[in-house]
Amino acid sequence: MTQTIALRVRPRVLPSFRTLVLLLLAATGLLLAGAGPVSAHAALTGSDPQQGAVVDKAPTQVSLTFSEKVALSDDSLRVLDPKGKRIDRGDPANLTGTTYAVKLHSGLPDGTYTVTYQVVSEDSHPVAGAYTFSIGAPSQTTVSVSDQTAGGGFVGVLYGFGRYVSYAGFIVMVGGAAFVLACWQRGSGVRVLQRLVVSGWLALTAATLGLLLLRGSYTGTGKVGDVFDLELLGQVLQTKTGAALVSRLLLLAAAALFIAVLFGAYARPSPTTTLNDGATRRLPDSSEDDEKRDLTFGLAIGGTVVAAGLAASWAMSEHASTGLQAGIAMPVDVVHLLAVAGWLGGLAALLVALYWAPADTPVDGTAVRRFSRLAFGSVLALIATGVYQSWRQLGSWSAFTGTRYGQLLLVKIGLVVLLVGIAWISRRWTGRLAGNEDGVVDGEAVEGRAANGTAVEGRAAAGDKEHAAAARGGTSAAASAAAAASAGGKKGGVSEGVGSQRAAQLARQQAAIDTARQKQQRDADPNRFGLRRSVLAEAGVAVVLLAVTTMLTSTEPGRTEEEAKAATAASSAEASSTGALNLDMSFDTGGQDGKGVVRIDLDPARVGGNEMHVYVQRPNGRAFDIPEVKVAFTLESQDIGPLPVVPDHISTGHWSASGVQIPMAGEWKIAVTVRTSDIDQTTVSKNAQIG
Repeated sequence: MTQTIALRVRPRVLPSFRTLVLLLLAATGLLLAGAGPVSAHAALTGSDPQQGAVVDKAPTQVSLTFSEKVALSDDSLRVLDPKGKRIDRGDPANLTGTTYAVKLHSGLPDGTYTVTYQVVSEDSHPVAGAYTFSIGAPSQTTVSVSDQTAGGGFVGVLYGFGRYVSYAGFIVMVGGAAFVLACWQRGSGVRVLQRLVVSGWLALTAATLGLLLLRGSYTGTGKVGDVFDLELLGQVLQTKTGAALVSRLLLLAAAALFIAVLFGAYARPSPTTTLNDGATRRLPDSSEDDEKRDLTFGLAIGGTVVAAGLAASWAMSEHASTGLQAGIAMPVDVVHLLAVAGWLGGLAALLVALYWAPADTPVDGTAVRRFSRLAFGSVLALIATGVYQSWRQLGSWSAFTGTRYGQLLLVKIGLVVLLVGIAWISRRWTGRLAGNEDGVVDGEAVEGRAANGTAVEGRAAAGDKEHAAAARGGTSAAASAAAAASAGGKKGGVSEGVGSQRAAQLARQQAAIDTARQKQQRDADPNRFGLRRSVLAEAGVAVVLLAVTTMLTSTEPGRTEEEAKAATAASSAEASSTGALNLDMSFDTGGQDGKGVVRIDLDPARVGGNEMHVYVQRPNGRAFDIPEVKVAFTLESQDIGPLPVVPDHISTGHWSASGVQIPMAGEWKIAVTVRTSDIDQTTVSKNAQIG
């Protein structure tokens, strides 16, 4: 009896998918590189003296008001005279709520003074900035405020990378373990899945240690040399973020024990017996089944507790821990992180199982169906918690487009929608695979029996041609082994040992051929092939989604940004009520670093001589210098002007002009020309009532 088994092997397309993955990783790198330093999550909403103010009498202290509570160090608030010498005394103190102050020396001369601040917001992110005020009259100053934003530089890049790795490690570790425990328990013995989960644990542990070491330099000097400063490390351990990182390390020790049990005692195979036909069967043992169920229950409870604790180490130290409804936001954030891990981490585990699981332990349709249900539940949890978090962090529809946080959130929503769309395609492939699962299993069993029958027939009839072709010479090799064994019987013990070794070697070769044949048959399944492709596409989008999410957690929430703008506008309105005129105008010269905001302060905004201050800031509120600023006043109703004014440069992002003459009252057009390079220039204008 001769059997012919035809195998259809689909063309290999892995190289193209690998190219896709590399492109997605490159896009992720560009996203992270373009993220820049971490944006401030606490904004400066007021100061006394105010920015650009000219006071008649020297103040005794300088106070700053932020949008939320901040942490101070001895050098958090500094005040410098026109020569760059510090004139503050004592440590900064908290006056009331979110207002902080530092005392000044007495008898300060006239001139322009610079206030610098570097603090840590309540949600763990560094905040830095500077502004100037003058006593008597503005003057030249030698102070040059560094353009480096808090949390920037090389240390900031390392810290941002560490945050990304920590999120990725958490997702892979928790999601991979959940996939094994809830979807594919046989996977606990699969080496590639073990490596995946352990790699996630190692990545999260290494990133947490790195963040703990970098934290002091990241929120302070920004110098690489301070990374191993033990004094700074001691200060970090006393902060909320330091406590969260240490707690995470302790929980990772518990996670290591969980992983050891999951891939140790839990993965131990059940006892089996070999039947007459060569097949193996599991021995029934009710006590062992009960023990397995108890161990599964214990691992599920313990793993959930450890995973929730790890997620809480983020929730209790970042966005969710401050602001509106923090008591609700923190548990919601924990659920959100666990849902992300269950979906994306489980997706990574499924991808690894589909591509690299051994041929004798393929991931089956039942496991894929279970993961499909797990992913669906995770998506529902993500939608519910994401809607709440979006409302809490934005507060208004306009913040979606008017703030950087809202814009990043729109990108994240788009990626999630794309991911859900690909997941829907994967779900269709899952349904097809599950529908054919019984037929596939039956077919494999029949094929296995047919193969065994062919082997027996070959041994009985000495020559099954088809089996010999499939085994690539296995039958003739077996015959050679038999001949060698027979000859060995005549030559003594040494020859007999050589023959036995040769037979064992040929048996191993035959087993390898059979395994390769099974893998070839498995890979030829079009449903499994389609599922592989869609899951790989999901994983690629998930990598980019994780990068955007990391950037989102490092960006000032839209609600905070809008509240800061409202406070600034209120301050400007208050200044206007005293007679001063304050105008903010956004500009974009179109070149590199060409976007910003220019502010005009005109005091007392009446007919006659006026004091004018010009401030140039980046969109994030950071002052910066540009090559040229010019101002022109035009009263179009009376055909007066333009009257040009070229202010003098005072300090970083600050220009001033005295004795600006306004000849008569009316609605004046104030035009500001800004030049950011040799060729990039634009003019912006606003109308305002003067006099």
